[in-house]
Amino acid sequence: MNASYYHWSPSHNFFPNKKPPKSRYILKYSQPKHHMHTSLPKQMELPLTHLFFLIFLLSSSPLTHSRTSPLSPKTTLLDVASSLQNTQNVLTFNLKNNNQLPRSSSSSSNSPSPTLSLELHSRVSIHNHPSQHTDYNSLTLSRLARDSARVKSLQTRLDLSLNRISQTDLHPTETQQDSFTFSEIQGPVVSGTSQGSGEYFLRVGIGNPPSPSYVVLDTGSDVSWIQCQPCSECYQQTDPIFEPSSSKSYAPVTCDAPQCKSLDLSECRNGTCLYEVSYGDGSFTVGEFATETVTLGSASVENVAIGCGHNNEGLFVGAAGLLGLGGGSLSFPAQLNATSFSYCLVDRDSDSASTLEFDSPLPRNAVTAPLRKNREMETFYYLGLAGISVGGEMLPVPERSFEVDATGGGGIIVDSGTAVTRLRDEVYDSLRDAFVRGTRDLAKVNGVALFDTCYDLSSKTSVEVPTVSFHFPEGKELPLPAKNYLIPVDSVGTFCFAFAPTTSSLSIIGNVQQQGTRVGFDLDNDVVGFSANSC
Repeated sequence: MNASYYHWSPSHNFFPNKKPPKSRYILKYSQPKHHMHTSLPKQMELPLTHLFFLIFLLSSSPLTHSRTSPLSPKTTLLDVASSLQNTQNVLTFNLKNNNQLPRSSSSSSNSPSPTLSLELHSRVSIHNHPSQHTDYNSLTLSRLARDSARVKSLQTRLDLSLNRISQTDLHPTETQQDSFTFSEIQGPVVSGTSQGSGEYFLRVGIGNPPSPSYVVLDTGSDVSWIQCQPCSECYQQTDPIFEPSSSKSYAPVTCDAPQCKSLDLSECRNGTCLYEVSYGDGSFTVGEFATETVTLGSASVENVAIGCGHNNEGLFVGAAGLLGLGGGSLSFPAQLNATSFSYCLVDRDSDSASTLEFDSPLPRNAVTAPLRKNREMETFYYLGLAGISVGGEMLPVPERSFEVDATGGGGIIVDSGTAVTRLRDEVYDSLRDAFVRGTRDLAKVNGVALFDTCYDLSSKTSVEVPTVSFHFPEGKELPLPAKNYLIPVDSVGTFCFAFAPTTSSLSIIGNVQQQGTRVGFDLDNDVVGFSANSC
C-alpha cells in the first residue's frame, strides 16, 4: 500500500490580534424638569456632596468591589524539608514493572451508568530502566526543556487554526510502499518525572484480548493513538508495541466513515483512512485510523476510534501512546458520551497513584469556574478567570487579559500536559513583582532555565510565603498550596517561583499548579471544578 504524508508550509500573514474596545461606564445626572416638594425634617436632609461621599465609601467597601481578597490567608507555609526530601527520594524509587491491567474499583452512584476506578501514575513510578539523571537539577532542566516544547506545540496548533492552515496548505510526499510517515469510569494516573517530562500516565488495555499499555493523559489533544507493528519508525516504550493482527476487535476505519471525516489531517489509501497528528514541537504520529476495544480496569469500551501509529516520533518516550481528553468530537470522553470527567494529579516527585474518572459528579467542595468556548479551537478547555491575588491583594490586571478575543486569540486554558503555568508577559510581571515584594526576607539567587525568581532556602526547614490564589467569576477563589508555586530545582535548597511568562496571547494553567487538586470537567453544564486535597 502506498502511503503519503503531509508537511505544512504556513504562510506568515497571521491575523493581527484585535483588541476589544475599552468599555467605559458613564454616570449621567439630569435635573428633573418638574419637582415634587416633600417636607423632610431638617436633620434628615443630606447635602449632595455628602451623598456622593457615601456612595464612594460603599463602592470602596470590601463587600462591593475591593482589590483585596478577604477569603484566603495572606501567607501559606512551605515545608522546605519535605520538598527537599522528595527530591532525593525520586531518584531512588523501586520502580514498578506492571504487566497486568489494574483492577478497577466500583462504587455506587446516582448516575445511571456504572462506576469504575482506574489509577493515574507519575512517570517516576513506572519507568522500568535506570534513571538517566544522576541529580535532581539535571532532572529539572530536562523536565523544563520538555515543558517548553509542549507549550510551543499548543501555541503552534492554535496559530495554525487562527490562520486557517488547511489541507490545501499541505504538500503530500509519496513514500515507500507499506511505510507510514503520516457510566463513571476511573483509571489509575502516574507522574512522569523519571523520563524528564511532567506527563501523567494511565494504564489501559488495547484490543481483544487486551494488551496492557501505558498511555499519556492529555486534555490538549482529541485523537487517541498507540504505536503499532509493523514499525516504520517507533520510539522506545515501556510495554511491547501493539500488534493489530493479534486482536480480534481491530477494524480499520473506511474513508467515508464519520470518524475519518472528523480528522484534521487524513488521506485515503485503498479504502482505508490514514491519519496524521503533528504536535508543533517536532512530535508526530502517522498511521492507520481504526476502531478498537479499550479496556479500563474491568470495563471494556468497544469501537473506540484510535490511531494505530506506524511512524511516531517525539516526546512520548515510555508511553505506548496518548489518550486524548480534549473537547473535540474524536476525544475519548466524546466517544464515551461522557457527561463529565475528572482527574487528580499526584505530586510530580511521587510514586503514589490517583484516579481518572468519567461521569462522576463534582465534589461539593469544588471551587467552580465557567468553561468558555473558542470557536477556533474546540479542543482546548478555556475557563473564565477574573484575576489573581498575592498575599490577599488582587493584581492590578484587567479581566480581559484572560479572555478570548474576537479573532480567537488570547484566553486561558487548563492543560494536563503543560507543567508550569504560563501567563502573558504583563500579567506575569505583575504576579512576580507582587510575590517578590512579599518575600524580601528570603535570600535570592540567580534564575534557573525559564524561572527568573529563585531563592536559597537551604538554611530553612519551613517558610511562610505570600498566598497565590486564582479568582473566578462570582467571587470564587482557589488558593494554591505553597508547594504548587515555590518548587525545588535541586536537592540543596534552591527553590523557584513556578510561573513563567509567554509572548503568546494564550495563557495556560499547568499541572504543577494542579497537583493534589481534583480537576473536574462538567461537560453538560460547561463548568470546571477544583477540589483541593481530593486525590
